[in-house]
Amino acid sequence: MKTTAAVLLEAGKPFELMELDLDGPGEGEVLINYTVAGLCHSDLHLTDGDLLPRYPIIGGHEGAGIIEEVGPGVTKVKPGDHVVCSFIPSCGYCRYCSTGRQSLCDMGATILEGCMPDGTFRFHGAGIDFGQMCMLGTFAQRATISQYSVVKIDDWIPLETAVLVGCGVPTGWGSATYAGEVRPGDITVVYGIGGIGINAVQGAAQAGAKYIVAVDPVPFKRDMASKFGATHAFATAEEAAEKLNELSWGQGADQAIITVGVVDEEVVTAAFNAVGKGGTVVVTGLADPAKLTVHVSGMEMVLFGKTIKGTLFGSANPQYDIVRLLRLYDTGQLQLDELVTARYRLEDINQGYQDLRDGKNIRGVIVH
Repeated sequence: MKTTAAVLLEAGKPFELMELDLDGPGEGEVLINYTVAGLCHSDLHLTDGDLLPRYPIIGGHEGAGIIEEVGPGVTKVKPGDHVVCSFIPSCGYCRYCSTGRQSLCDMGATILEGCMPDGTFRFHGAGIDFGQMCMLGTFAQRATISQYSVVKIDDWIPLETAVLVGCGVPTGWGSATYAGEVRPGDITVVYGIGGIGINAVQGAAQAGAKYIVAVDPVPFKRDMASKFGATHAFATAEEAAEKLNELSWGQGADQAIITVGVVDEEVVTAAFNAVGKGGTVVVTGLADPAKLTVHVSGMEMVLFGKTIKGTLFGSANPQYDIVRLLRLYDTGQLQLDELVTARYRLEDINQGYQDLRDGKNIRGVIVH
């Protein structure tokens, strides 16, 4: 079959719309009709060259839709099921899945290559194989993906809302509740209030943090942070540090969560200095893997018992937490609709990402 997709041909170039050939589902695979896709900053890492996948690649790793066809051996879903895609597949039986660390599933090793776990591709054009961002490629109207990348959801939940829990919401929420282990009465600071950072704020608030300090240079994002649970918001790390010292009586924050678009040494140092004894710095944002962005005093880390840790998918479990978060939304305990600040058509994808760069969006979505 043929389908339209937004493709990156190389770093530094905008998305191009192309009509491609799509193979049907093979063993353990499903054909999905994407109804909506999220615009996440991680796709900009491919555009900007911070991460170098195998080009050409179909963008998009937040997606929700309806299963149209299943291949042999598929037991998780059936045609007609409503699903959210997880940008990290989880097989359930590798070393990491079987020890409760599904966000580190071995099957995720090929997400930048854009191929299926067996190393082959499902999209083709002009004799060339096209990869799929995170094995998904949600900037296509249809795609063939692994059954381990989909999570069946309640069909009464709007797919335009459900799409958000494929990446941004659990990554931010989990960065606070799982990786950061925020507890009632804690003081938490979040650097970068985009689609992930706003949910770190929301997760810290749900976990019972006493004070939540948001740091972002964009006034609109600081205003949004207050609506999702932030008690204070500042444009700079320096301003936040002064307030944190006051709020903690000089003890420092319990957690500092880094969710900026591109992580650098400056923000990591600010976060490390912001936490007090026994504090935790959670690094969620990405950067060029060739750049060394963590440079702190080893003596201070030892003597003050500080921790710096990375987290993927917020250390959440895709198969469990996607459903869990949507049911919290269904009962009014999690804000999702309020996250969407703009909707776009697929042909407007480059404008959507320009709006993201300009700080106009907390979360934009593509409606196919």
